[in-house]
Amino acid sequence: MKIVVDAMGSDRYPQPDVGGAVQAAREYGVEIVLVGIKDVVEPELAKHDLAGLCISTVHASQIIEMKEHPAAAVKSKKDASMVVAMQMLKQGQVDAYVSAGNSGGVLASALLYLGRIRGVKRPALCSIFPTRTGVCFLLDIGANADCKPEYLLQFAIMGSVYAERVMGIANPRVAIVSNGEEEGKGNALVQESVPLLKASGLNFVGNAEGKDIPGGVADVVVTDGFTGNVIVKLTEGVAGFLKDIIKTEIKRRPLAVVGGALAKAAFDQVGKRTDWREYGGGPLLGVDGVVIVGHGRSDAYAIKNAIRVAKEVVEQNTLPAIREDIARHLTSISEE
Repeated sequence: MKIVVDAMGSDRYPQPDVGGAVQAAREYGVEIVLVGIKDVVEPELAKHDLAGLCISTVHASQIIEMKEHPAAAVKSKKDASMVVAMQMLKQGQVDAYVSAGNSGGVLASALLYLGRIRGVKRPALCSIFPTRTGVCFLLDIGANADCKPEYLLQFAIMGSVYAERVMGIANPRVAIVSNGEEEGKGNALVQESVPLLKASGLNFVGNAEGKDIPGGVADVVVTDGFTGNVIVKLTEGVAGFLKDIIKTEIKRRPLAVVGGALAKAAFDQVGKRTDWREYGGGPLLGVDGVVIVGHGRSDAYAIKNAIRVAKEVVEQNTLPAIREDIARHLTSISEE
């Protein structure tokens, strides 16, 4: 399997991008193509032991920065690393694409060069979200601030395929984010989406309040990109806030320091379960190619895991399955 990595993607490029690519090539046996400014990427690559690994570089002279307007940058910077890498995916030179760069830029370049899966109205940016019982799959988390009911239905279809194929969850439970668990609660978007989800044939379990998501009420949770992004960012902030408070309070009390040392293994496990780096990156579902978007703050460990996600999506034939389910849904609508 060959995976292309935007070597100029992360906030601290190219160190995390290159380091994670080397780790992934070694651990997962995948072939990696690093795209970026060769004079920057190759000296960083030379710092690693590459014996037995299949890693190559492709030169791209430009970078799309986080502060740039995504669509405009993608159109004006034809030789940007994320654009060149996306073109490689479009041309079938690689099986999957990974970038921790400007997420809007990744979305714009994917739409420009790959296009949407036939029948998909809008692509969705997705994330693994830790829960009390394991994890759930949350979408959309930022690709579409404003949505229509049919978008949420398609998000649910694509999310269900992903949960079943990649996460190994049979007949995944699907919920929609609302401000009340009772049917009839929610804004106009939620109320108009619920009948579509109930009639979809999916394992729809109803509304999910904010507290229900970490409680593990569903395996797939759908919402508009504005709400989803707020959920993810708020959760990251609260997790960091609680971690800092616990550290501060333990250090203030001598006996708590001893107790903290005894409980270190438990704290480490909690940290691992809630660490976004463990999940690497989220798929951009609905575009006609395997695209994984990582966090700009990614380190090498996160990049490695983003590449693992790309590998799993390809191995489980997730893209063809989404194509089939969307086509089946469209056929059933036309027959009604």
